[in-house]
Amino acid sequence: MQNLEELLTEIRDCRLCAPHLPLGPRPVLQAAELAKILIVGQAPGTRVHKTGLPFNDPSGDRLRTWLGIDRSQFYDPTAMAIVPMGFCYPGTGKSGDLPPRPECADTWRAPLLARLPNIRLTVVIGRYAIAYHLPDYGRNPGVSTVVADWQKHWPDIIPLPHPSPRNNRWLKQHDWFERDVIPALQKRVADILMPATPLNPSERAMP
Repeated sequence: MQNLEELLTEIRDCRLCAPHLPLGPRPVLQAAELAKILIVGQAPGTRVHKTGLPFNDPSGDRLRTWLGIDRSQFYDPTAMAIVPMGFCYPGTGKSGDLPPRPECADTWRAPLLARLPNIRLTVVIGRYAIAYHLPDYGRNPGVSTVVADWQKHWPDIIPLPHPSPRNNRWLKQHDWFERDVIPALQKRVADILMPATPLNPSERAMP
């Protein structure tokens, strides 16, 4: 069976959607077999396409704040796999970026996820990621409804709204999200990435 590094090389050379991509193919993702947390976004924007670094934009700044980690932790592939639904910038439509190209997930997603055996938490961001990873909600899930139902999937999967500044209004209207969901998410991430070290026998409190 093809190993992960070979698969990543093939993905980065992918040209399946080239005729549909206004800036051309540039698959952007991050993965390693040791990764413990999987981040699932939509598709790269123009800034991420330019830099080749996932979530290297204001949305990424907010996402890292939600997770309670810094850039060095976020871009450590042995900690975080960052695998969006589409690996290339899809272009812009009337109301923002176009949906991820469907060929991407159809071709690459299952074999790639099968090579990430150590994932303990999957963070699904926005409706395209939710529709794939939480299919019980249908093909066009209401993000607010699914996020409000976050404890149903806890602690293995957590659905989030997109951290884009465009969602500032949503965050103000749903203040329970940052009050209730974010502290639980940050604790879960910390427990996975920085588990408590057991005390040595000599350090344990005497009865």
